[in-house]
Amino acid sequence: MRYTQLGRTGLKVSRIVLGTMNFGPHADEADSHAMMDAALDAGINFFDTANVYGWGENKGRTEKIVGSWLAQGGGRRDKVVLATKVYGSMAADTDTTWPNHDRLSALNIRRAVDASLKRLQTDHIDLYQFHHVDRRTPWEEIWQAVDVLVQQGKILYAGSSNHAGWHIAQANEAARRRNSLGLVSEQCLYNLHERRAEMEVIPAAESYGLGVIPWSPLGGGLLGGALRKEREGGGARSAGALSRGAVREQVQAYEDLVAEHGQDPAEVALAWLLTRPGVTGPIVGPRTMEQLTSALPALDLTLSDELLAALDEIFPGPGPSPEAFAW
Repeated sequence: MRYTQLGRTGLKVSRIVLGTMNFGPHADEADSHAMMDAALDAGINFFDTANVYGWGENKGRTEKIVGSWLAQGGGRRDKVVLATKVYGSMAADTDTTWPNHDRLSALNIRRAVDASLKRLQTDHIDLYQFHHVDRRTPWEEIWQAVDVLVQQGKILYAGSSNHAGWHIAQANEAARRRNSLGLVSEQCLYNLHERRAEMEVIPAAESYGLGVIPWSPLGGGLLGGALRKEREGGGARSAGALSRGAVREQVQAYEDLVAEHGQDPAEVALAWLLTRPGVTGPIVGPRTMEQLTSALPALDLTLSDELLAALDEIFPGPGPSPEAFAW
């Protein structure tokens, strides 16, 4: 396993992040525990979850599964950098959400932290992430709540998820005025097929010293050999995207290129993200043990300049920022 600093912090995290979103909905508790054990054995020390994972009437289920695994002891909590998120209502139905039981008010942040700590069976959260932008709550209020939680020892760092570059700037300028640490990471949608984050999110993250944690690194299965699996008769989560002719042509060109280089599509997609400036590590969210173990070889895969250039031709990004826009 390889490790890197999380943004501008002194925190060392693995370059593969274990995403737990499928723990509960698609993997039962025993299988989820086995995957967490395997991840730790492989040297993965960065685990990501969210209070709403489990979804619907089972919201919080994923945190409980992670918590029951941590409670087994054996140094698990000490070895893991634990990240979770706050924003969404924990009600099974959004129509039953009670006022102040969602978003990022100081009241909900305080309530949500305590609830997550209980489900996770731990006394602190290493990285507490704002799952979405709250346009109704000023950053001064959010940082006031965060500073209190840091002082109480309930959280160590704060990060964002699904925030634009402008939001990152707003957040960290507000933190600077309070002499607070501010955001240290941004978890965003980023992969070979979806590169809009390069326009302003990643440059903002680099400028403010945030580590970038890409989610959906395989584009919902699009970059994981989707056409090959289709030919083999396997179901593909990316079937909807593949129905669009232009996307299908891109994916076919991608799979042909990767095959020419004797590589696996999923491994190349993960390895490509590891070459991107500012990227801490992609989130791998396995449903099965096989999906987890198949991600690990990407760490040792070196992509040639020729292959990287060819990937840019198939999946062109927005261009250098800000020149691609503010010329």
